[in-house]
Amino acid sequence: MRKFLLLLLLSAVAFVAYTYGAKAGRGKYREIRASLDALWNDPRLKKARKQAVKESEKLAKTAQKRLEKKIGGH
Repeated sequence: MRKFLLLLLLSAVAFVAYTYGAKAGRGKYREIRASLDALWNDPRLKKARKQAVKESEKLAKTAQKRLEKKIGGH
């Protein structure tokens, strides 16, 4: 699921960058691409992505344990 969401996000970003770049010309496309790359590689964003992944994995484990407990209880 995480890979799917990442792929979806990257596809959306690529689509927007391509669309604006095609309308504004190659130079504007390169400028948008550079801005997106800078944003994606920002250390604060990397840290936030890592924290989000850890939190989602933690929540998934908790949900799995609760489900196993509920199913096992019947």
